[in-house]
Amino acid sequence: MRIIADDTIPYLKGIAEPVAEVTYLDSKSFTPERVKEADVLIVRSIDKCTPALLAGSRVKLITTATIGFDHIDTHYCEQTGIVWKNAPGCNAASVAQYVLAGLVTLSLRTGVPLRGKTIGIVGVGHVGRIVENHCQAMGMRVLRNDPPRAAVEGTDGFASLEQIAEEADVITLHVPFTKEGRYPTYHLVDAHLLQRLAKRPWLFNSCRGAVHDTEALLTAKRTGKVSELVLDCWEHEPTISRELLAMTTLATPHIAGFSADGKANGTRACLQAIEQCFDVHFERLPQVQPPAPQDPLIDLDQWTTHRIEQAILHTFSPERVDRTLRADPDGFEWQRNHYAHPREFSAYQVRHATVEEANCLHQLGFNLLDA
Repeated sequence: MRIIADDTIPYLKGIAEPVAEVTYLDSKSFTPERVKEADVLIVRSIDKCTPALLAGSRVKLITTATIGFDHIDTHYCEQTGIVWKNAPGCNAASVAQYVLAGLVTLSLRTGVPLRGKTIGIVGVGHVGRIVENHCQAMGMRVLRNDPPRAAVEGTDGFASLEQIAEEADVITLHVPFTKEGRYPTYHLVDAHLLQRLAKRPWLFNSCRGAVHDTEALLTAKRTGKVSELVLDCWEHEPTISRELLAMTTLATPHIAGFSADGKANGTRACLQAIEQCFDVHFERLPQVQPPAPQDPLIDLDQWTTHRIEQAILHTFSPERVDRTLRADPDGFEWQRNHYAHPREFSAYQVRHATVEEANCLHQLGFNLLDA
């Protein structure tokens, strides 16, 4: 078996080699000539799997270590018999951690507590469900918007975009990027929606850049319809709008899903797809594990106030990443490729939590030493 893999996919090297011949390429080296004799491609979102790349190749399986799959021409694959697999949910906890860290950062900066605030979650799938859990743990009221789920489950428990525009103090986006079908998400956040915002909400986009209309977002920020803007995803990545960058409160280079845990999950999902498709077994698969965090023990007694918020920011703080992107916007892709992947809440142990703190931290996924 011949596998060609993106050389930036973590924890992969050495795992498949006993079974397959593996070649590691940077994204620019994914050319028709290089993939022609491959049986399997292991890719990420920057590797565009189009007819121009795949035509005439012997590729039978494309696996992507990502939730999204808009970089794969799925119609072409289905027409030509190429199986494709994504990794749904692999980095859901990572994106939720990013959103919560962003919320906490804004709360501490502005002095506005999260408890009692209303958050509108647009898209309540793998990521949105965890965001919902985190926000409820922090005492927030949650409005859920998910038309595909509402169509199947009924409208009870779901809110319209109109209701979110009227009532939400925070809006966070967690939808796939689609231009077709019954529920397209391209420019879902457009001038019409932004103009209806009633409470000058904080707006987060950590799903796909083209889910928001950049020009409409610029206008909304200028006119005060949006008060705080947290962007991890941008239209036309890696070339991002400098004007929009200047207007964001927190800006990061599409790394919300880049936890070490999420990366390991994505890599593992790719290898499991290969096992299933080709009826092989990777004995080294259990070795696909992220390293331990540098400081896995969190002692809450080191802080006198905002102890839960500080524990969250101990695992990941968006401010350092924000400073790096602002200093070098042209380094967007380099920063993604050289990102220091944080560990998720479950990799940390917390000491000296009160009963109330312990309940919250347990719901977030932390391990408690002395609840």
